[in-house]
Amino acid sequence: MYIMKRLYLCLAILCFTTFTAQASTSSIVIDAKTGNVLYSDNAEELRYPASLTKLMTLYITFNALETGKLKLTDKLKVSRTAASRSPSKLGMPAGSYIDVKTLIQALIVKSANDCATVLAEALSPTERDFAVLMTKTAHKLGMHRTTFKNASGLPNSAQKTTAKDLAILGAAIYHHYPQYYHLFSTKQFTFNNITYKTHNYLLNDSLGTDGMKTGYTAASGFNILTSAQQGNYRVIAVTLGHKKVKQRDENISKMMEISLNHINKNKKINTATLKNAINNSIKTTKTKTAYNHR
Repeated sequence: MYIMKRLYLCLAILCFTTFTAQASTSSIVIDAKTGNVLYSDNAEELRYPASLTKLMTLYITFNALETGKLKLTDKLKVSRTAASRSPSKLGMPAGSYIDVKTLIQALIVKSANDCATVLAEALSPTERDFAVLMTKTAHKLGMHRTTFKNASGLPNSAQKTTAKDLAILGAAIYHHYPQYYHLFSTKQFTFNNITYKTHNYLLNDSLGTDGMKTGYTAASGFNILTSAQQGNYRVIAVTLGHKKVKQRDENISKMMEISLNHINKNKKINTATLKNAINNSIKTTKTKTAYNHR
């Protein structure tokens, strides 16, 4: 709890700036242990979360598992509403049943919208009610600029968040439910004899990246919340609004790699120096080790 309180305090020092036009991207990198902001660029700007929304659905699901409201082996019914969700989805027919463990895997790897609705309806009377719970939970965590309207991240003009708020969510998952964090490194899973592979290509890099989630809609651009560890240091990073997935992955790799190198070499963090190094790297060539998606 102390770590999370420290995290909220450190993130709260970021000042909100009003932009006459939305910046091209929003990004943040934090030290996962202390909550210190290592790098920030338009991190308070409102954005569409896309499938990063599913991280809150998973956070609430993990809470339900710990409190006994759900078990990984529980089989949940697929409603007509869930079955009607647009792709990406598993395509389960209405009236069928699917276990909680598979639902979690499907959210992380496949980013299945139908599975998000199944979990939402199992934990609240309706998905709309679940979205209210998601927003209340977000605000309790310190995600004060976040509003959720559905469990999946499907387009909704009122569903918005910020890079800073998502960093809080990533840290909350990591610190509050470490027993489930390893699930975010899942690269593939099989359901009904079909194997689904992750969209998180950074799990294949040499940086030590081990989760969490990607997202995309036409309105949001390409988003990612991820985390990496080297030695005793871990960073959590978010970047939103990229036009291309390769650009998103290369940029966040640079942010994490340079941040990890800096905190490994320096007892005292110089955020101005770190920000200049990251910005200069983003403008030039990619780092040597971080990104190797083909």
